Order: sequence, then C-alpha cells, then structure tokens
Amino acid sequence: MQEYVVNRPDEGAMEQALRENPGNAAGTVLRLAWQAGLLRDEIQHLTWEQVDFLDGCLVLPDRKVPISRELSDWLLALRDGRDRSQEAVVLSDRDRKPLTPQSISRLARTALDKQGQTEVRLIDLRHDFVLRQLEEHDWQYVSRITGVEAAGLNVHFAEHLEERKISTRICREKSAQIDEFALWKLLRSEGVSPAGIALWLTWQAGLHLEEIVALTWDQVRGDKLCLPNREVSLTGGTRKVLEEVAQKGGREGFVLTAPRSGQPYDRTRLSKLVRAALIRAGLDDLTLRDLRVDCALRSGGEGQILSQVRRQGWTTRNEIVSLLKVSRTTAYNRLKQLVNRGRLTQVGARYYLPESVVPPEKQEAAVLEYLEREGFAYRQDVARLLGIGVSQCRPLLQRMLAQGSILQDRQRYILYNKKLPGEEEADLAIPAGGGGDKRKV
Repeated sequence: MQEYVVNRPDEGAMEQALRENPGNAAGTVLRLAWQAGLLRDEIQHLTWEQVDFLDGCLVLPDRKVPISRELSDWLLALRDGRDRSQEAVVLSDRDRKPLTPQSISRLARTALDKQGQTEVRLIDLRHDFVLRQLEEHDWQYVSRITGVEAAGLNVHFAEHLEERKISTRICREKSAQIDEFALWKLLRSEGVSPAGIALWLTWQAGLHLEEIVALTWDQVRGDKLCLPNREVSLTGGTRKVLEEVAQKGGREGFVLTAPRSGQPYDRTRLSKLVRAALIRAGLDDLTLRDLRVDCALRSGGEGQILSQVRRQGWTTRNEIVSLLKVSRTTAYNRLKQLVNRGRLTQVGARYYLPESVVPPEKQEAAVLEYLEREGFAYRQDVARLLGIGVSQCRPLLQRMLAQGSILQDRQRYILYNKKLPGEEEADLAIPAGGGGDKRKV
C-alpha cells in the first residue's frame, strides 16, 4: 500500500501564486483546493449553482464547505466577469470549456513549480486545508466540512499537529438535545442506505448496533421485529423503509448486507457510516445511544412517568422501576433524560413537574426573600414555598445554617441579622449583664 504522504506548502509561496494568477483557471484551481479543501473531481464538477454567496459556502453532494469572505468575493467577481454560458466554475483560459482532471492537475503543477513548490501536489493543498482547520476547530467540525471520517483524521493528520493526537470523544456537559427536524431531513436524504436503515432502527425501534447487524428477514414479521429476547413494534416509517429494502434485495438472509461481498455489515464499519452521516447533517454531538434513549422515552416511558408525577405530585427512581418494570439504571437514565429536556426537575431523590417546584439552584434565594418579607418561617412554610416535601427541606436549611445566612430559634428560622417579633421589647427588659441570646446556630 502506498504511504500516505503530506507535503505542506509554504504559505508565502501560495500567496504569491494566487497573486500571479488573479483570475485564470490556475488561480481558480489553487484557491478551491487550498482555501476550500476541494478534491480534484470536486473542482472539475463544481458549478455556480453550488456556490451559495448568501450563506458563504460551497454546497457539495455530501457536505457544505464554509468559505472566507475573501474567497466569496473573488468567486463573485469571477462569475460576474463571465458571459454565463457555462455553469462550470473552472474553465479553460483558451476556449472557455470545462477542464479535464489531467488539465486541472497540470495547471496546478505548473503554478506550484514556478513558486519552488516542486514536492507539493494538488492533493497536498487539500491536506493543508484540513490541517489548518484542525488547528482551529474540533474534529467534528473538520470531519463535517471535509468529509474525512474521524479515523482518517487521526491516522493521516495527527502526526502533523502539536498534540499528535486528535480526540474523537464527544465531550458535553449534559445529554444532547435532538433536533428532530434535522434528523428527519437526514433520514429522508439517506433513504435506504445502510446508515439510513441503521438510524431508522435505532431511533424508531430502539435497536442496538449488534442487533441491527444481526437482523435477518425471518425476524421481520409484519409490523414487529421478533428478536431473540423481545418483540419490537415498528412505526409506519420504519416498516416502509424495510419494505423498500426487501424489494431491492429480497427477503432472504440478513437485512443489511455489504453491496460487494453480500455479507452482513461489520459492526465497526456500520458505526462509521452512521457517524459520517450524522456529521454531514450537522448532528455532531448525537450518538446512537442518544437515539435509543429518546426512543425508549417516546415509546411509553415518558407518558407513563409524567402521568405518575401529575397524579402524585412527584416520583422516585424506585417507583419508576415498578411502574415500567425496568432496571434501576434504566429508570435513572429515563428520568435524567426528562430532566435534561426540561420535562422534570430533580430535588434530592424526588422528581417534580418544573412548574410545581422551585429549582434547586433558586431555593436559597427564595427562602431568604421569604424570611425578609415575613420575618420567620417554620419548616412547613419552607416546604410550601418550594413545593417540596417537609423532609426535603432539612438539607437546604442545614446548609444555610452552616453558611450563617439564617439562624434557628426552636422550630423557627430567621435571617442572621433579624430579630424575632417581640425580641426588641425583651431586650429592653433585660438588666445589664443579665440574660443571654437563646437563638441557636
């Protein structure tokens, strides 16, 4: 196998080459390769219809490539100088006809050699674009605009970066928010591709990747899938997609098979195809696990959980375990997902409707405002104020006592710098040197 070599061009030499080729075919080729990272075939077939001047990007079949204002203005001037008889962006300087791939390479070679860049190839200009993007952006963004999978970025480009490694982990502070419009758009565009089918079966049927690659037509029975350990109902859209697949390849063997070998997809390969599809659609932070969790919530868990909370006022993980007949981990994940989506608010071990309680981060301020207004409060008052159980007030009040923001007198709580009603008169009746403060810290 030929070694993957990256020869980075000299920036000064490239700028000089662009100045010496201000509006000809060579300058167009160099700009599209170095400033937009296009492949030779993409340069050859690029049309003006694919240049979106309003949004500042090139709309390719598999991705959108943002372009700088400088490149956008240059392309606009190039287009306005044409007679519009040709849709192709790159045309021959002599006869104004589209160029062949060989002609594109020859023009680039001549322009680069003139600047002393004899080791730099046309593909190296794209490689340099990828590296410059990796130096400024995360791998998900770079993968989306270049079409290079995460594994390819790591294998071919990491050694040219200071960190020597490209992290492909999705780092986020909370669960991903699913853009259903973008996801439906992706499903329509993918159709019955392997990635499209995998996304349908994950998001609409809740299947794991291992179950998808092992799925056979014998397990597809009408509007349900009969898996070894359970039965899964199919939505109308998922059933329609599977019927389209069956019409093309028949109803024998595995549902998903590689086009060349006819063998079932390898789990890793299918995962990469799905990942690339999500990145192309701008859904970088979504994982298949996110789609499975969302499916579980939509398929019954969410409605039952919310009904339980409305009926009782709150719920706990143990109650959801009994309600849905799931494990404690599954119950926790479903409740956490509802919290992340703003459907529930967690206070301690209980979960409430958001509109019925004061969220934990605002509880202390609410208690202080109440005490300022009313003078004192019992624990029952605090519970009523916050919309939570009396026993749940204890940790909050203990924390505020420890911070010194409130004081306690028997069963009542007051602000640190306030006195209980009647204490002013009591202070006047206390002889000098006698009595003491009865309040407890």
